Amino acid sequence: MSAGAIVGVGELAPQRYSAGVTTLSMLATAAIEATHDAGLSRGDIDGLLVGPQVGETPQHVPATVAEYLGLQPTMANVVDLGGATAAGMAWRAAAAIQAGMCQTVLCVLGNINERGRVPRSPNRNPIREFDVPFGASGANTSYAFLAQRHMARYGTTSAQLATAVVAQRENAQLNPKAIFHGTPLTVDDVLNSPFVVEPLRLLEIVMPCAGAAAFIVTSPERARDLRHRPVMISGAGEKITHRAMSQAPSLTSGPLKAAIASAYRQSGTGPADMDMLQLYDCYSIVIALTLEDAGVCPVGESGPWMVENDLTWRGPQPLNTHGGQLSFGQADLAGGMSHIVEAVHQLRHQAGERQIADARTALVTGNGATLSEATALVLQREDV
Repeated sequence: MSAGAIVGVGELAPQRYSAGVTTLSMLATAAIEATHDAGLSRGDIDGLLVGPQVGETPQHVPATVAEYLGLQPTMANVVDLGGATAAGMAWRAAAAIQAGMCQTVLCVLGNINERGRVPRSPNRNPIREFDVPFGASGANTSYAFLAQRHMARYGTTSAQLATAVVAQRENAQLNPKAIFHGTPLTVDDVLNSPFVVEPLRLLEIVMPCAGAAAFIVTSPERARDLRHRPVMISGAGEKITHRAMSQAPSLTSGPLKAAIASAYRQSGTGPADMDMLQLYDCYSIVIALTLEDAGVCPVGESGPWMVENDLTWRGPQPLNTHGGQLSFGQADLAGGMSHIVEAVHQLRHQAGERQIADARTALVTGNGATLSEATALVLQREDV
């Protein structure tokens, strides 16, 4: 039995750089679009979930966003799970509704990306002591470790990883909002792009951009009276294992395995029941690891599996039909929310040219830090 339903979505088209806008204004635009999509008004929203350190304000983030949007929620909070934040918001919203704290929750993420702005992290934490002095200075390095380990242990090749990137780019050619819409890609293009951190190349790493996205969760009972067919949150899972790569329990699997298993168990489904895979894809290697952790293919065999199967919207179990973050765009934490927005469009049968035939069930994942914060959702059409 679902505890919540997604009834409205909104999303700005990602852009490489933003100028003359604030994060708050981008959040507002996505929120208004989601509210209108649901057929609701601002007064119907009494719950609010936002990301951490929203652009202009490092503290009191929910209150700042609520004030800007003209909301007076009875439940508000920050969800701080990196790329796993969006999926983490979904089950928290449903839980708050089930607990009677509110009836309808706005979940919204986004950020600006100004030309020339260099992100700085003043935090002092164990990563600075145990990882950075040894060269693990950022996400590119950490994910390259994962790729190197998978290649060494299972024989996975760069060409196999590039296959998934190319399939997602093909999907993006049917999505006008995708930042790489109109720019097809081949495996050779990926393999000929420069190394960023060996073995990862430029075209298998997300490109930072600006944007925002939002979705609205309400009770299944109320959802049935609204504009669109509800998309039920049938299962959810979450697990956190570490922060610093030096503390990771494994380099070839992650907490997503447990999170996805929980989502399957709650929804009474398994990998064979999924009509689509909307998997967090900050790097090509994350796609491979997630396919294995989700049980879509055997452990260690994601490389050949990705080559042997059609991962585009035409295939039997398509991957990231909006293009994924690698081709749709990773607008900060909103990049992880794009997988939810796409799943909702597909399950409503509103995905246009890239629509999957009779789509009913979707697996959505989120991944924060370096395979350390994991969230998973099973979303289903209301009539499943």
